[in-house]
Amino acid sequence: MQAATAVAGGRIDILEMPARHTERAKFAVLNAVAIAGKRLIAVGEMSIIMLSDDNGQNWRQAKAVPTSVTLTNVRFVSANTGWAVGHSGVVLKTMDSGETWVRQLDGRQAAQIEVAAAEAAVTKLGDAGARRLRDAQRMVTEGADKPFLDVYFFDEQRGFVVGAYGLTFATRDGGKTWASQLGQIDNPKNRHFYNIAVAGRDLLLTGEQGMLYRVSEAGERFTALKSPYPGTIFGSVTVPDGNILIFGLRGNAFRSPDQGVSWEKVDFGQTVTLTAATRLRDGRQVVVDETGRLMLSRDGGLTFAKVAVPKMNAATGVVEAADGSLILSTQRGAVRIAAEAFRSEQK
Repeated sequence: MQAATAVAGGRIDILEMPARHTERAKFAVLNAVAIAGKRLIAVGEMSIIMLSDDNGQNWRQAKAVPTSVTLTNVRFVSANTGWAVGHSGVVLKTMDSGETWVRQLDGRQAAQIEVAAAEAAVTKLGDAGARRLRDAQRMVTEGADKPFLDVYFFDEQRGFVVGAYGLTFATRDGGKTWASQLGQIDNPKNRHFYNIAVAGRDLLLTGEQGMLYRVSEAGERFTALKSPYPGTIFGSVTVPDGNILIFGLRGNAFRSPDQGVSWEKVDFGQTVTLTAATRLRDGRQVVVDETGRLMLSRDGGLTFAKVAVPKMNAATGVVEAADGSLILSTQRGAVRIAAEAFRSEQK
């Protein structure tokens, strides 16, 4: 067992405790999956990071992860370089395709960064600045208790992370330093951000209570869009011509044919929360839900049909492997669905 750092009262600080290697890792709760070249990387509870080099048929744990908090998402900008985010405001980076990771940011550091930014804004923003400073000071008092929920990098230097209570931080040096972006987003109720997706040449940021933002200029400009739905939007995926499908609670989904100016409802025929999606290399879209159901669209997201696959646990993420199979992160490990299983959809 690896050494851990104890804090006041004899409690173990999992933020400082390196992830353990365990036999049950293959059946752990996994929250996201990503592609790094031909390698697959899935992340989840206890900072378990799983790697596969054979299109999801076999998995093993990463060699070194410096924390044991729950990881919520992972993205790669190249075959070697990627970032994972999670609870306690953790941001991890790898430069060797997920074998080893280093911590670049945590919630304590993020709170101090936001305090400095809020202090600089007090004079310019008046009452709004004073309110921001009070919120920042409360972040310091509360400690590293707020999760980041997604991460996106434009290249190996420029990227940003988002999460609970509207937390948004950006970097221009590959994660060596971070700056708070809270002052650039109109989010007075501190609603959560859940997902970042590519939307044409820009990005789409989705969140709690129907929040929708278009993100441009390397993550420095956030423009609110009118939302078609007041409930939580967990994610989005592009459809042909750079248009967008958003999805979330109780099976609600909407498609925009004009980059978010207008929306049309997509009927999934059920009220189960939609959790993740991906666009396949042949242009089709796949959406999964919290019951493990998998649905496929061949018409640009206008309609979806259920795919007959073996029953599985709640799906949290989905990607297409190099061999065309689908790889899903679930509440009980990673699941591989061979390409032949979803070549024809069923109602």
